[in-house]
Amino acid sequence: MAGIDVGGRKGGRKRLDSEINMIPMIDLLMVTISFLLLTAVWVQNSRLTANAQVPGPSSLPPCEGGECKEEARLHVEAKDHETFLLTWRRGRDVVRTLDVPREHGPRFGALASAVQAEWKAVGEHKAPEDRGRDRAVVHAPNDLPYKELIAMMDAVSAPRRTVAFGGATAVAPAFDVTFAAD
Repeated sequence: MAGIDVGGRKGGRKRLDSEINMIPMIDLLMVTISFLLLTAVWVQNSRLTANAQVPGPSSLPPCEGGECKEEARLHVEAKDHETFLLTWRRGRDVVRTLDVPREHGPRFGALASAVQAEWKAVGEHKAPEDRGRDRAVVHAPNDLPYKELIAMMDAVSAPRRTVAFGGATAVAPAFDVTFAAD
């Protein structure tokens, strides 16, 4: 058994010869190390990865020849606590903007309706044979609550369209949504 002898007085009246049992201390140390190793993995999983590569590389092949023009992208910004700003941009050029009043609640129905109407008016990938999707970038400030960020992304993902796959049709999202932390 593991222990430490602390010794004692040899010539005195009282003999202080005792042992300190080290097994409980070793058990506590092993449990602590195990706990720290297990929780280190959970800390990595709770992070939301965001980068500045907005909106990322396109999945479509690059265009060729003189007909090359950038696709329009919808940027949705939580401008303040009262409005959302919807902006269609083609590269650096602003094509169209719209302010949408922000309702306070668990879902942003007015935002979803406005995004649907904007996609119908300006969206480029509407034909069922077209497998591409329009791109949307959700810009959120750092202090935006998580539930509102998810509600914004859900509202932008709400528009659906019909896509044809070799004779069959399916309903798919109209936008590829990218998150940008401002």
